[in-house]
Amino acid sequence: MKAMKGLFITFEGGEGCGKSTQVARLAEKLREMGRDVVLTREPGGTELGEKIRTLLKAPTGEPPCDRSEVLLFLAARAQLLDHVIRPALARGACIISDRFSDSTFAYQGYGRGFSLELLHQMNAFACHSLVPHLTFLLEVAPEVAAARLRKRETESATCADRIERAGSEFHQRLSKGFHELAVAEPDRFRIIDASGTPDEVFDQIWTLTKPFIS
Repeated sequence: MKAMKGLFITFEGGEGCGKSTQVARLAEKLREMGRDVVLTREPGGTELGEKIRTLLKAPTGEPPCDRSEVLLFLAARAQLLDHVIRPALARGACIISDRFSDSTFAYQGYGRGFSLELLHQMNAFACHSLVPHLTFLLEVAPEVAAARLRKRETESATCADRIERAGSEFHQRLSKGFHELAVAEPDRFRIIDASGTPDEVFDQIWTLTKPFIS
């Protein structure tokens, strides 16, 4: 396996934490500095991955069973790794991804109740054990996240997707899981208080990113 020479940054967190906004802002900032930046998301980022995303998030139609859900997420990740992430890292680019493996451990492990050990084994097969260099976990109070989701639905005239509608107990387990994952890997994770304004949140993120690009 060829050595990777780029930088791989991921953003994690529950629904309504503001990841997408901060992912875009960090990509813009790095591009202004002249960096080669590849912006992607999970599931998605490839033609196959985007089709899988539609299947996973559709609020109507036949829902995937929990085991199918795991396998579909991992299939999308394997495709993204081979077609986008590995080539970009090999040329020295900065990859910024809205979710990666930690979402599987949080959503399907803590949320759905699957064995974390089994998920780690399956994920290692899907992505050749690739681990991000830096992961931001955006944490926000449940009531703030819920308000943001309602606002997004109103402004975009859309309804919550299948995962967003999983229920409060599921999302509580999810939040707990993300936090435990972050505490277990302090060298990689940076926990961000995402309750402030977008500017306040980005200031935290940028301060913590700079040591990795200097």
